[in-house]
Amino acid sequence: MSEPPRPPGEYGMPSDPNSVPPSYSAPGEAPGSGYPPPSSGGGAYAPPPTSGAGYQQPGYQQPGYQQPGYQQPGNAYGAYQQPGAYGAPGSVGPAPVGYANNDEKTWAQIAHFGGLVGFIGPLVALLAKGNESPTVKAHATEALNFHITWGIAVLVSVIIAICSFGILFFLPILVLIVPWVFSIIGGMKATNGELYHYPMSIRMIK
Repeated sequence: MSEPPRPPGEYGMPSDPNSVPPSYSAPGEAPGSGYPPPSSGGGAYAPPPTSGAGYQQPGYQQPGYQQPGYQQPGNAYGAYQQPGAYGAPGSVGPAPVGYANNDEKTWAQIAHFGGLVGFIGPLVALLAKGNESPTVKAHATEALNFHITWGIAVLVSVIIAICSFGILFFLPILVLIVPWVFSIIGGMKATNGELYHYPMSIRMIK
């Protein structure tokens, strides 16, 4: 059986006997006019742009991180106070004049005003705070020496009143008034921060 005739131009056969077959260029030569380079189509690559922003590769833009500002404690709520800058124990507010704190002032007043009941007040102040505070010791020693001296004077006046068969009964009263008056004066001086030196006192205790 014979093969049917093929149409002209199939299997690379030119349909026109006068057409010129395409030319092929040797390696290293410029392509001939037979196969011009494609100018468009899916296989063509566009040349890189020569102006404008050009191609920008999609990059990751890191969001701006703002570090929270650290605020030193104490700035927002007033000035920070260093440890140890507080007042001395037992004191409230500024220290009174002549004393390191209010506690010293209180015991100094006890030493002087306590003399209204004899030498017991100054003795208690000396024993309680004399070893801790030189200021309290000075006030208590002054008051104690004075009241010991006048305690002896009161005892002597009582003996004299008894020996006079009551004629000098007023003598112990007069002698007793003297320490009372000077105890009040000494207490007022201590309130003002002054150390009062009692007159007519034998300083037996240093």
